[in-house]
Amino acid sequence: MNDLTGRLARASSRRPWRTLVLWGVAIVLAVAAIGALLGDTLTTDAQMTNDPESYRGYDLLDAHFPPSTDYVDELVVVYSPRRPVTDPGFRAKVDSLARSIEATGAVQPVRTFYSTGEQSLVSPDRHATILLVGLVGDGDEGIESVIDAVDAAATGGFDTTITGQYTADRDFTRLSQEDLEKGELQFGLPVALIVLLLVFGAVVAGLVPVVVALVSIVIALGLTALVGQAYDLSIYVVNMISGMGLALGIDYSLFVVSRFREERRLGSDRRDAIATVGSTTSRAVLFSGSAFVLAMLGMVLVPDTILRSLATGAVLVGIVTVLAALTLLPAMLALLGDRVNALRVPWLGRRAAEGAGTEGRVWSRVVRRVTRAPGRAAVVSIGVLLLLAAPVLSIETGLTGVRELPDRFHTKQGFTMLEREFGVGTPDSVKVVVNGDVRSAPLRRAIGEIARRLRAESAFLQPDVSTSPDGQVANVEALVVGDSRDERALAAVQGLRSTVVPAVFGGVDATVYVTGETAEVLDYRALTDRWLPIVFGFVLCLSFVLLTVAFRSIVLAAVAIGLNLLSVGAAYGLIVLVFLKGVGRDLLGFTEVDVIAAWLPLFLFAVLFGLSMDYTVFLLSRIREHVAGGERTTVAVERAVASTARIITGAALIIIAVFIGFATGDQVEFQEMGVGIAVSLLIDATIVRLVLLPAVLALLGERTWYLPRWLGWLPHLDLDPPSRNPQGRIPAA
Repeated sequence: MNDLTGRLARASSRRPWRTLVLWGVAIVLAVAAIGALLGDTLTTDAQMTNDPESYRGYDLLDAHFPPSTDYVDELVVVYSPRRPVTDPGFRAKVDSLARSIEATGAVQPVRTFYSTGEQSLVSPDRHATILLVGLVGDGDEGIESVIDAVDAAATGGFDTTITGQYTADRDFTRLSQEDLEKGELQFGLPVALIVLLLVFGAVVAGLVPVVVALVSIVIALGLTALVGQAYDLSIYVVNMISGMGLALGIDYSLFVVSRFREERRLGSDRRDAIATVGSTTSRAVLFSGSAFVLAMLGMVLVPDTILRSLATGAVLVGIVTVLAALTLLPAMLALLGDRVNALRVPWLGRRAAEGAGTEGRVWSRVVRRVTRAPGRAAVVSIGVLLLLAAPVLSIETGLTGVRELPDRFHTKQGFTMLEREFGVGTPDSVKVVVNGDVRSAPLRRAIGEIARRLRAESAFLQPDVSTSPDGQVANVEALVVGDSRDERALAAVQGLRSTVVPAVFGGVDATVYVTGETAEVLDYRALTDRWLPIVFGFVLCLSFVLLTVAFRSIVLAAVAIGLNLLSVGAAYGLIVLVFLKGVGRDLLGFTEVDVIAAWLPLFLFAVLFGLSMDYTVFLLSRIREHVAGGERTTVAVERAVASTARIITGAALIIIAVFIGFATGDQVEFQEMGVGIAVSLLIDATIVRLVLLPAVLALLGERTWYLPRWLGWLPHLDLDPPSRNPQGRIPAA
């Protein structure tokens, strides 16, 4: 690893224009791939690949029932506060709207109360009716013209709304794009640039990391477009790539540029400075990036297309960002030289340049106060973190539904009117699929009993029984009251599975599956609950091995992992406190929810361990450097923390800004993710790195570096060789 990063840096700096041309070609190819392929490769669909009960139920229905000609994708509601459905003007409005929707050519014949006589399509107060719409062909394209027709009909005292599968997909995709533009481009990126200016004190130095990050994002998106030709990828992979690309690209560039400026300040010429960076900081970047990528691979283990999509995006942007830091960045520095300090910020620029790599007085005072009373500092900080983590014990997980969408979206407006007028909010239903000789007397009685119990349950409406032509499968189907993903629906469907179905079909020769949208949510929650400890174990074991190899100490590896767990636990607790308990939710402008996204704990754990590895490697390599130079561990900790605190704090603030950008959006799952990552990194860069880690290492003393003799064969991996600074100062990484 040592020779590799040094050779890459030297080769890139010797022929910088060739390196820039190669990266330019990669950008052009990536943009071409994005334009030609990306839009067709991303989907809002989520699939579990472990064949859960809900999917087995769908498979039975598909195998035994002929394709339906009266399926429903969208529900259109026409409402008038003054006219009942029996009014001729009301019928004229409905008939006109039905003709307009059919004229789009995107739907099968629209069914209405007037064409079918179905009383269930009329609200109890007779002032609203539902039009049943099934799309043909590419529903994602056809839905736009259908929505336009519905919007155009909202005249003459009538309200018209639409909700359903394709409308929801469209609105969630648009919300994701809006949040990306608002959070990352309008908030995260500008704030990150401001932090870079404060850290470097120069405009050019501050822009270099942003350029590296943007290049990494574009190329990673191009690679995603190619990967998407073979595998289905979620639309949310774009958000993942943009967030992680900004975070990692700026972080790694911050460390490299800081070290380059320090080497130039110490008198190295341009090429020697780049070579030194390649032999030191670039190694840490390669190690940190590799650890991040491996941590993300933990999510690939989970049989879920969304998590695998997010992991794919993170892995691709992580690899590209590391390559950019090892090759593109040295080439840029070779061309810029000392012009990297151009356009200095008045007053701040000189102080930033002179303070690079030196021990900050404020940070020195803080860490020395901690190491003088390490026991007290450790107990207090651990107590605070455990207190923050405590609310996680009451966490409830699930998936957000239409109810959490902002009111401006068609899906939410249609849901609200449906729920108000009809008691249901979506076209989703629960289906009890019975496989056996459904025409036999015992099964007919059991199927009738299930239908009766569904009719008696207030969470369901209008149960209906249908039998397959071959007599082998029966489908008992009922609409779900309200939002099919809320806790009331989940509890009712879980009760069907765990209590009602076993009681009714016990002793009967049949296989029974409960399926539908709500059942899928239950299956997904069970999936994440099962895989969470597996991913935990995978990432923890991997992190322990990597840290042990890097620092040749099982104690230090265990300490680092334990502290990371505390910061992640505190983040979990604060998410529950804000989003479920409502503490500060209105003040911060977050959406009210009943559950935390089921994928979030697993996702946060993998991401936070990957990101925190940057700071862990950076700080611990400095500590080990001083110990290798003959200093006691406590002194080494004090000097390392004091000299790296400014860079670590700046790097953390940048990533915090990027993910607060997610939290400023309207999509609640990204609000939760943004708050979780931002809070955890804030805790990691302050309480953990400045207080708890120094306190624990001061208590351990020289026992910090314990490595059993039987592990003596581990390689000596010098992430940061001893500094050649004659004044004994520690160069910035």
